[in-house]
Order: sequence, then C-alpha cells, then structure tokens
Amino acid sequence: MKAIGYATPGPLTADGPFLAFDAPTPTLRPRDLLVRVKALSVNPVDMKLRAGAAPEAGQTRILGFDAAGVVEAVGPDVTGYKVGDEVAYAGVIDRAGSNAELQAVDERIVGRKPKTLGFADAAALPLTSITAWELLFDRLRVPFGDKSASGSLLIVSGAGGVGSILTQLARRLTGLTVISTASRPESVEWCLKQGAHHVIDHRQPLDEGLKAIGIPEVDYVAALGGTEGHLPAIVRSLKPQGAMAVIDDPKTLDIMPFKRKALSVHWELMFTRPLFNTPDIEEQRRLLNTVADLVDDGVLKTTATAHLGALSVETLTEAHRRIESGRTIGKVVLDGF
Repeated sequence: MKAIGYATPGPLTADGPFLAFDAPTPTLRPRDLLVRVKALSVNPVDMKLRAGAAPEAGQTRILGFDAAGVVEAVGPDVTGYKVGDEVAYAGVIDRAGSNAELQAVDERIVGRKPKTLGFADAAALPLTSITAWELLFDRLRVPFGDKSASGSLLIVSGAGGVGSILTQLARRLTGLTVISTASRPESVEWCLKQGAHHVIDHRQPLDEGLKAIGIPEVDYVAALGGTEGHLPAIVRSLKPQGAMAVIDDPKTLDIMPFKRKALSVHWELMFTRPLFNTPDIEEQRRLLNTVADLVDDGVLKTTATAHLGALSVETLTEAHRRIESGRTIGKVVLDGF
C-alpha cells in the first residue's frame, strides 16, 4: 500500500523528513478493523512526534491519528462493524497511523462517521472530540446534558482544534458560561461562532481579562496552550475549590500555589484508554457515536477550516507547517490517496 512516513525525525525542509514509500498491508489483531482511509486530519501530536520521536532502527514511521474511511476487512472477534461501514476514529500513538491507504485500528475506539458529513469534514472531529469530551465530562466532571447547572468555564486557546469543539460541547450540552481566549480578530470571531459567550485576549493576564468582562473568577479552566506561562493568572482566576484540566506539555507544572484554594488539577490524554487497554476503553466508541448523533442532529458541527487536497508529501508538509505556525484556526484536513 502507499504511505507517507519518516525515517529520521527533524524539521520541515525542502527535502524532508517526509517520504513516500510502499508499506505492507497491516496485519489485523482479533478486534481490529482494516480501514481504507478516505480523509485525515493533522494534529499537534503529529508535529511533536515528527520533530523528535525516532522510529525503530531501519523502520519508517507512519504518523496520522484522525481518520475517516470505509471498513475493508475485520478481525475474527469484531462484533460492532462489518465490511463497507463508514467510520471515524483517532487511532493510537503506538501503531502505524492514517497517513496511508489502509490502517488497522481497534474497533473499540472507532465510531461511525456522521451521515451528514463528507469524509474530510468527519476526519476533523475524532481526536479533538475525544479530548474535549473526556476533559469536560470525565476529568472536570461537568454534568453532561444538564443545562440547568450554573458555573463558568475558561478555555485557554479557544480557536484551536480542541478549543473549537470544547466550546461547542460546553455551550450546547451544559449550562456553563463559556469564556474563550484568542488574540486575533479572526480567531475571536471563530470562538464566538463556536458558541463562546465571551472572548478575552490571552496576550494579557487572564485574570485581568476576566475582570474586564465582569467575571472575576471561574469554576473551571481548560488549559489547552501556554499553561506554564498562564499558571499564576489561572490560580488567581479560579474560584476556591475550582478545577483545571491540562492537555499541553509545560516543562514544569508547580501546583503548590493551588493548595490555598484547594484547587484540583487534572491531566487529559485521549490516548490513555487504548494505550493501557483500560476496562472502559469502549467509552471512546460510545462517545464518538454520540458525537456523530449530535452532528447529524445539528447540535455540533465540523471544525474543519482548511482542506489541502489529497495526501502527498507536499500537502502533508504544508499541513505540518501550518500547525507549527501556531496560528491555525480549527482543523486542517486532507483527502486520502
């Protein structure tokens, strides 16, 4: 099968590190689906791995997590899908990814593709939807679907992939007041379009921005970017006994200042369930199917904003370049080969 990967990690250059090559068709495990990838999306995790994670000696690593496609074959123990089903999923970090014609993925972390979306728009959703859903409902334990519950959520870096779908989930499925952060007119507009009640500038201290809109403290903070630099302001911004959930990679995270207010800190990593084969691993299939239902019901919408055409070394490189710029709004998507 055709695939794009890298043999040596490194920066984006005119001749690397990506290369096109022929890879063997994946071997299926008992609960695997073999999916023909029709579309995929690029995420910051792709960029981080490409820049610094070396493949095994003599191997070429295939990245790619978000994907939407059609089931071509199933393992002997698969019960939830059949050949011909249209699916969407986010994959795992310890198996070959979606930058290929075919991908093997465990059925327990695969959801159905929304019927009302094409493959490219569907591919924008899985990884960020899982991350946002787990952060909001599993880590922060905000009641799902309870519009009567009050409170406030500050989403730091609200215009990115996770922030975009998190804003939609919080606005449409909870009673929270949603405050996003953004710094450019186009990103502010995007956050409001996703459903934010307010947008403040994350180039300024977050607590000062909150005071300016008349909300001096919030119940929850979703720290999606720049957490290390924002930490003092986050402590000042949270109400006593509030909670913060983090997804980025601060070099240090000193939570001692959180003690006086009895604040809780939660990590969110959507790969945890499949990496450790947790007893509740199938929660990811359930939530992806719920997201698909919500999309088809018009409650949620795709966050795809840039469609770069068919997968190639050139288009994949451009997708990584855009993610590395730190200025992307929503999600960047590609068609399959």
